[in-house]
Formats: sequence, structure tokens, C-alpha cells
Amino acid sequence: MGMSEMTDLQRLLHEIAAEARVTAVYTGVFTFSAETMGALAAVPRHEFVPHAEQSAAYLNIPLPIGHGQTISQPYIVALMTDLLRLESTDKALEVGAGSGYQAAVLAKLARHVHTLEIVPKLAAACRERLARLGFANVTVHTADGNAGLAQEAPFDKIMVTAAAPHVPPALVAQLKPGGRMVLPLGAPDTTQELILLEKDLTGAVTSRVVLAVRFVPLTGALEA
Repeated sequence: MGMSEMTDLQRLLHEIAAEARVTAVYTGVFTFSAETMGALAAVPRHEFVPHAEQSAAYLNIPLPIGHGQTISQPYIVALMTDLLRLESTDKALEVGAGSGYQAAVLAKLARHVHTLEIVPKLAAACRERLARLGFANVTVHTADGNAGLAQEAPFDKIMVTAAAPHVPPALVAQLKPGGRMVLPLGAPDTTQELILLEKDLTGAVTSRVVLAVRFVPLTGALEA
């Protein structure tokens, strides 16, 4: 990473920390953990955006990556990551790989990340990019995220980076007792709600609304 990117990244990290303080009244999170901020600092966002968007790589905004998909706003990446409370022993599932940026951030904190992408071209590019950048603890699967990844379940933590009208039942089933899931719920093209879902050691599930958000829709065959 060059000096220009380093300067831009440091400015971005300061903006993320400031936004966390402003939104704490809604999220309950006044300061993101050192581990979360360290993970964002360690992932070069410019490697995950299209060439045409390079000048905006370290702005605190979402960016298009093609195929109707986006790379999320860095503040939202930080918030969702922080809410998961990842441990170094965790096996995590991400639904909606996109360019691989969020998976890379998770990979800095978890033991292994399985990430699902329904668009074959995005999945192939994501797989190549993460391998080139040395993220050996991420496996990219071309799959419908609504079904999760039964062959690798259960997962300690699950993150969904596209909005569904309700929580896919397969994902709840694949979350380990004691685990956490973060996902946006709501209809396309409207403001959605970011949800933190927790499964206790008995298997009981509780959830709370964290923040109003806006994500691209989760595509595929949503299970009833």
C-alpha cells in the first residue's frame, strides 16, 4: 500500500470512529473494538473496488462492483463486524461475497471464513482476488446464500450482506448455539433494518434492531 492509500485509510478510520460515536444512540456501540478497527486497517480496500472507482476507494460510501452489487460503506462493514464479536477460533459464514472485502475483514479475525456468492463471475473474481492477496483462510463458494452451507455447518458467526424480507430458516438452523448473526431485513429499494440475532446455549433465538440501513436484495430461492 502506497503512502497516498495509507493517508486515505487513516482518514477513513477516523471517520468510521466518529460515525460510531454519532450513531451510538441507536446501535449501543460507542466505540468499535481495537480488533475490528485493526482488521479494517489491515485490508486494502482499493484492491476490492473496480478500476473506475479507485479514487473513491477510501471514502466512507458504498461503491458499485458490477452485476447490480455493491461494496458496503466502510462504517457499515465495521459495525456489522463488531456486532459479531468474532473470536480467533471461530468458523464464520458470510452470505454475499461480492468483491470479497467484507470476507477479507472477517478473515483477519476468524479462524476460517466461508463466503457464498450467487453470481458466478463475481465469485470467480473474488476467489482469485483473495488468493492473490494471501487470504488463505477464506473459501469462496458459488451458491444461493438462502440455503447456507450445510456441509460446513454449524457456524459460530454468520453475516448476511444483502437484504431479505425475513431471516432464511436455513441460516438460523446452521448457527451454533451461543452464536451470533447480523443481517439486514426488509424489502428492496426501501430502508431496511440491521438485525442482530443471537442463539443461546439452549437454542432459543432472540433479536434486536440495530440501525436503519440500505442493502441490495438477497437473490436466490428464499426458503419458506
